[in-house]
Amino acid sequence: MIKQMKNYYSYLFLLPAGLVFTIFFLIPAISSLFFSLTRWTLTDWTYIGLENFRMFFSEDSLRIGFQNTFLYAFLTCGLKVVFGLALGVYLTSEIRTKNYLRAVVFFPNLISTIAVGITFNSLMHPSKGAINRGLMFIGITGPDWLGNTKLALLSVINVDVWKGVGIATVIFIAGISSIPTQYYEALSIDGGNRFDKFRHITLPLVRPAMNSVIILALIGGLRTFDLIWSMTKGGPGFTTDLLASIIYKQYSSGFFGLSTAGNVFLFILVSVIAFPIYKYLNSREVDL
Repeated sequence: MIKQMKNYYSYLFLLPAGLVFTIFFLIPAISSLFFSLTRWTLTDWTYIGLENFRMFFSEDSLRIGFQNTFLYAFLTCGLKVVFGLALGVYLTSEIRTKNYLRAVVFFPNLISTIAVGITFNSLMHPSKGAINRGLMFIGITGPDWLGNTKLALLSVINVDVWKGVGIATVIFIAGISSIPTQYYEALSIDGGNRFDKFRHITLPLVRPAMNSVIILALIGGLRTFDLIWSMTKGGPGFTTDLLASIIYKQYSSGFFGLSTAGNVFLFILVSVIAFPIYKYLNSREVDL
């Protein structure tokens, strides 16, 4: 009886989290699945089966949306891992200003994504932007960063990496700081240099932190919307459209059932990509 009371009491601590999960995730997810099979408005709905999904996959801009989404997700993920790891190694070394530099690196992550997008939209203006004016000062004619079809998506990717590398750096700093110093001391006794320490100790043992950065950055890249919309709105033309921006355009045009089907598909896509990668990365972790 006492054991049952203890088990019941422990479940009470899970109740608040369970309620939040049910109200804000489980019920909306089930509702989205249902409404993706309907043509609905705020006051009425009509069941139409898989028609919304058929219309979604016949969208003219969907092909470029797929290409851009995967390019955006994998480039931002890769760059955040590389720069985050480099900054993490540097900011855990013996430098006097490392606490100040850590704050500087993390600061962009504290700014609203919309605010960052609007700011860089102004900075990257072809004639009035500070970036091109700075290049003009040294005799270089800057391109139209957000108006050039070949540069627009890459420009947004660079801004995303600038903003998001701070959280990746913090995760790597935590991972590197958790590595026992005895490993480095043993390698120093054996004549190892800094590169040997990084290759044989830091890189293998920081893998759990790297896995976290990869999963977070990849999921964030696949479902990103706010930065693209605040900087380019999917333009010029459809050259920077991602799946999320295509779905938003459908919703803003009044095709609520169609956009809901798109959201369901995006959820499935992210899950299908993220879960196998997560399982694979975890299987390759090295225990301390």
